[in-house]
Amino acid sequence: MFGIRFSKTGALELMWSVIRGLLVTGLCFIILYPLFVRFSVSFMTVEDMFDASVQFIPRDFTLENFYIAWEYMDYPRTFFNTLLLVGSVSLFQLLSCTLVGYGFARYRFRGIGIIFALVIFTLVVPPQLVMMPLFLNFRFFNPFGIFGETGINLLGSYWPFILMALTATGLRNGLYIYIMKQHFRGMPDTLEEAAYVDGAGPFKTFFKIMLPGAGPVLIIVFLFSFVWQWNDTFFLRLFLRDAEGFLAHALRTFPDRFFRDLGFMRGIPEQYNDVVENAGILMFMAPLIVVYLTLQRYFIESVERTGIVG
Repeated sequence: MFGIRFSKTGALELMWSVIRGLLVTGLCFIILYPLFVRFSVSFMTVEDMFDASVQFIPRDFTLENFYIAWEYMDYPRTFFNTLLLVGSVSLFQLLSCTLVGYGFARYRFRGIGIIFALVIFTLVVPPQLVMMPLFLNFRFFNPFGIFGETGINLLGSYWPFILMALTATGLRNGLYIYIMKQHFRGMPDTLEEAAYVDGAGPFKTFFKIMLPGAGPVLIIVFLFSFVWQWNDTFFLRLFLRDAEGFLAHALRTFPDRFFRDLGFMRGIPEQYNDVVENAGILMFMAPLIVVYLTLQRYFIESVERTGIVG
């Protein structure tokens, strides 16, 4: 009628483009909608919270909720403690998982299949299942009996996190080992053979030849480790007595402390805790968002080059 004709192939491509656009839009809505709600609610006052006419845009913007979260979370101290612990553990996990993954990918030894299956099996084992053995192991830490009969107590320090990270037995280490193994297994054998011909040993070959080409996958593993460790509360409460000094645990407890200290005396309804908690969640997420926005380009390129999405 309008002089426009579509071939069968063009019609199918158009239909697929529409379907793909709807799917992407729906996924973006599912992911971004909760974040948008938390962002808008965190700027609301008590009056806005109980005003039926206020939906997403507060009538009176306020930063008091962020100030409350800042004070009750002791944000500067907890942020520094969390960054120090998470950053060091992530680097140690990156180092150990890279070495272990390289060993699985480039060397052959008896029982390698069974050992790697156990590594993957750790991904499906709930941490609660090994909670008691881990607690007792670090409460009476005594490898090979070198610390006497009772051992030494490592609880209340960073040592449990560091030792687990260095031995590739930390949080989600099975996944990181798998990613590194898949990457190194896909690298050509000629690189190693040329290095050995030139007189390089195994360690020099790894650090001088193989590791420089693993930049994208190193970024992937570090970011995954950083995010998961940042959100961890299980090991914090298990290993540290003062878990309150870290963001993840402070976020869980500060709304109740705020209401107990000030909310009841000011006549603030208990439901207002949700508003204050939203402000705390945004402050907790802010460092992760900054890291992602800073490394977004490298992260996307790394995912594409490592083939994780495939």
